[in-house]
Amino acid sequence: MNQETFKNTVFVLKDKLYRFANRFLAHEEDAFDLVQELMLKLWEKRSDLSHVDNMEAFAMSTLRNMALNKIERAGRQAKYLNEVPADIQVERYPALTQELILKYIDALPEKQRMVMYLRDVEEYEISDISKLCQIDENAVRVNLSRARQSVRASLTKVFDYEERRIGSIKS
Repeated sequence: MNQETFKNTVFVLKDKLYRFANRFLAHEEDAFDLVQELMLKLWEKRSDLSHVDNMEAFAMSTLRNMALNKIERAGRQAKYLNEVPADIQVERYPALTQELILKYIDALPEKQRMVMYLRDVEEYEISDISKLCQIDENAVRVNLSRARQSVRASLTKVFDYEERRIGSIKS
């Protein structure tokens, strides 16, 4: 694989890889560094990449493994949140719906978080997610359904609270 082919098949994935790494790691700088490290590894192994059928899936799987290794080495767990973070003020809530949804996705168990992120944020197909996560397509569907139910339940609690609060202000 020459430089031009590498640029057109691997390097074009850097933004998507960054967003994916950022879902795993606590700091944006760590995600950026991990993507840079992956790009360097892929460049060094470019002669072996001609045998890869789906470069995007290969790069995402490799990045996922690197991120999990980094988390394990650092002794950190994935981010889990049980309730609306204190820094989200109720008055600013309507403008932060997307941020709130992403925080609830971050609070999911690892498989559910990964499946929901890949399907609903990155818009991957179920079959591609199955290959990336190395789980059965039915397991992807089950995890996706459970993740969506969990996020929906959390959002419903917030919306109900908001509705009660607005109702008490109007009364």
